[in-house]
Amino acid sequence: MPEQPTTRYDVVVVGGGAAGLMCALTAGQRGRRVLVIESANRVGKKILMSGGGRCNFTNTGTTPANFLSANPHFCKSALARYTPADFIAMVERHGIAYHEKELGQLFCDESSKLIVKMLLEECAASGVRVETSCSIERVTQEDDGFTAVTARGTFAAPSFVVASGGLSIPSMGASGFGYELARQFGHAVLPTRAGLVPLTLTGTHSERLQDLSGVSLPVEATCNRQSFRNFMLVTHRGLSGPSILQISSYWQPGDALQLDLLPERDAYDYLREQQTARPAAELRSVLGEVLPKRFAQRLCEVWLPSKPMRQYNEPELRATAATLQQWPVVASGTEGYRTAEVTLGGVDTRELSSSTMQSARVPGLYFIGEVVDVTGWLGGYNFQWAWASGRAAGEVA
Repeated sequence: MPEQPTTRYDVVVVGGGAAGLMCALTAGQRGRRVLVIESANRVGKKILMSGGGRCNFTNTGTTPANFLSANPHFCKSALARYTPADFIAMVERHGIAYHEKELGQLFCDESSKLIVKMLLEECAASGVRVETSCSIERVTQEDDGFTAVTARGTFAAPSFVVASGGLSIPSMGASGFGYELARQFGHAVLPTRAGLVPLTLTGTHSERLQDLSGVSLPVEATCNRQSFRNFMLVTHRGLSGPSILQISSYWQPGDALQLDLLPERDAYDYLREQQTARPAAELRSVLGEVLPKRFAQRLCEVWLPSKPMRQYNEPELRATAATLQQWPVVASGTEGYRTAEVTLGGVDTRELSSSTMQSARVPGLYFIGEVVDVTGWLGGYNFQWAWASGRAAGEVA
């Protein structure tokens, strides 16, 4: 077969997710000829599914402290130069209605499809070409840049931006392609693992809670000196809900994990008050008024022997309060990339410019978004990193 002719661009972006589209539209607005290569059958799949289909597109309280990385300073430059207010301005310019749900989390009033439509309209206005269902066979470096041989032809550009995401949710096309490409060009890739992911329980720990699947309650989860206060959900596999997803990024097998089951009050003070006011009431009844009844019942069957409040002496009352405020969870693992919202780890930031995302090893090569070792908390932070890192690369590529 005759070799396909090479089509030349100024910038080739690999990945049509949040970071890739932001980079592409930014470079396009600078007059660059830009091609976006997406292996899936449509762009922005993670955008479409996020926030229950309403896309938690940013968080107004974003700071560098909301991100995990081996180099916590790396994200500062990009985040400072493209803020939530900057993205909100684009959302408002396109007439997309949105609301704040909690803790600075912004969601579309209608559908996440509007965010993808906005990004594609911005790309189209700048002449950006988007190729979907386009798998890459190989990428090589030439004297004048990079060449990508794909199912849709051969494309070359002096600037090559890797925005291919992480390993989370493989059913939507996630793969390790970006990490392989990084290694191909001599970059270190830090170990990856699932983040913002439900925790699993096995054996006795699972048996004690399994029939409570669906029970939800506010807790404060603490692990490795990090705490998150929000709801926990008991599932048939283990524990989920915002507080658990948040703490999962800080937890690894063997780490101690504790839950404060009464995060809004002092457990000891509450028990003392109840002992005085209702000495004949059983502990399970007292706890059933501040916790889901089924959960309180199980606590008293397994962890806290229930008897009338007047029968608890001072040491017993303090021990009961301590259990309620530091309830130990022995998780066996996580549900893994299958349900994880993000991938922790990734391309080592030590060999990237924090202001441009360009490789210090290979001029013209950029890494942005989730493929990089920068991972945000739950609540719109990962999208803000995608917008900010995409913008940083798009301004110079």
